[in-house]
Amino acid sequence: MKKLAVLTSGGDSPGMNACIRATVRRALNRGLSVSGVRKGYEGLIDNDFVDLKSSDVSNIIQRGGTILHSARSERFHAVEGRKSAAANLEKHEVDGLVVIGGDGSFRGADALASEYAIPVVGVPATIDNDLWGTDLTIGFDTAVNTALDAIDKVRDTAAAHDRLFIVEVMGRSAGFIALEVGVGAGAEAVLIPETPTDLERICRKVKDRVSMGRTSNILVVAEGDEAGNAFEIARKIEDRSGLKSRITVLGHVQRGGSPTTADRVLASKLGWAAVDALLDGAWPCMVGEISSEITHIPLQDSWTKRKPLDPLLITLSENL
Repeated sequence: MKKLAVLTSGGDSPGMNACIRATVRRALNRGLSVSGVRKGYEGLIDNDFVDLKSSDVSNIIQRGGTILHSARSERFHAVEGRKSAAANLEKHEVDGLVVIGGDGSFRGADALASEYAIPVVGVPATIDNDLWGTDLTIGFDTAVNTALDAIDKVRDTAAAHDRLFIVEVMGRSAGFIALEVGVGAGAEAVLIPETPTDLERICRKVKDRVSMGRTSNILVVAEGDEAGNAFEIARKIEDRSGLKSRITVLGHVQRGGSPTTADRVLASKLGWAAVDALLDGAWPCMVGEISSEITHIPLQDSWTKRKPLDPLLITLSENL
């Protein structure tokens, strides 16, 4: 193997740049040349390659987003799109590909590996933390801390005005952010897709707190909760209890900002490990970290196996 390429795909997450940096420098360290592919799979199809040197990834470890940019590619879902992508990798004499992203990105990587025998390694980077085979994904810790800081500020306003606030965080199909933030913020309830939402119980709990003189009440809602989004839940709570609430939707603010130390370190470890996995012939796989040990798992396992929530955190969210 003489040359590898690296791309970032799907939703951005803090720490992607740190991962690019580690991937490029580990590859150069092992005698490889490196190309970056801009705009993910769209860039593969459009032949948007750029050579990367060590100096090109200087001073990016602290930056959010991704210097390679990212995009979602409908064209890559088609056979012709993947054929063009594979042809461009061959044209640039790329021997291996590092894909930094989430489950959709890994499905694309797996297609390239199976259809064209392209050596591919995936690096889990998504704020949702919903990929099986790694304790944490790149960007999750930063997103949680961003959301927690916002909720702490909302708590001040809730206390000042004796109000119920509903804070919506990201998580269409997974409640990792909501659960972690809810426990960390001392929320009165956490609503997540993985567990049934009992609105009657939540209404009783909030009313009991109000009757006891508690001046602030915070509910944390994952956007994909089965009871609805924050606006729908607010309406249902008012219908059941007469309690009015204020709503804060954190949205894409959770994706941005400088990555935390934990995300920078994890990204550096996994970018380094991805290059080694390619050179050691472990592809196609996803590199992850479980109990401080680097792991290699089949790419398909990362999205076909469901990653469980911490049951203790669920208990804490319901009882503290």
